[in-house]
Amino acid sequence: MSRRAIVLWLIESLMGFAVFFGGALLLAYWIGRSDWSALPGWLSDNAWLLPLVVGVVTAPLVIIEPLWRYAVHRWELSGDVVYARSGWLSREWVFVPVSRIQTVDKAQGWFERALRLATVEIRTASHAGSSTIKGLDYEVAAGFAAELARRAQELRDDAT
Repeated sequence: MSRRAIVLWLIESLMGFAVFFGGALLLAYWIGRSDWSALPGWLSDNAWLLPLVVGVVTAPLVIIEPLWRYAVHRWELSGDVVYARSGWLSREWVFVPVSRIQTVDKAQGWFERALRLATVEIRTASHAGSSTIKGLDYEVAAGFAAELARRAQELRDDAT
């Protein structure tokens, strides 16, 4: 993984935080301004606590998540297997036999392009065997995808 992946995941976390915190602000505003009798008085009087609690609880995760993901995400290409590990709350280990690979794609979103990062998507006939490796340096991703496609073609030619 490229260290720039930390910045990418931080940007993604900040965007999620902004949406979540903004939703909490809107909900607090709505609760505080409503005269809805179904709401308890203490809730409408203290609606400002909702965005505060959301901010205090989720702000540390915005910082921890990208660092944790960087520590966990790994990939390796051996002779005939691609190994990928990902996740941060739950972990996923994927072993993709090179002989089963049908397509190898590179993808870049806006932020990935700005940070010179790429994602390699490995597709097999089985959904369970497919894998996505995020946060790679663009040049590493391009070389990895080309090498993987070459090895898959060689193994397919050997099988026929």
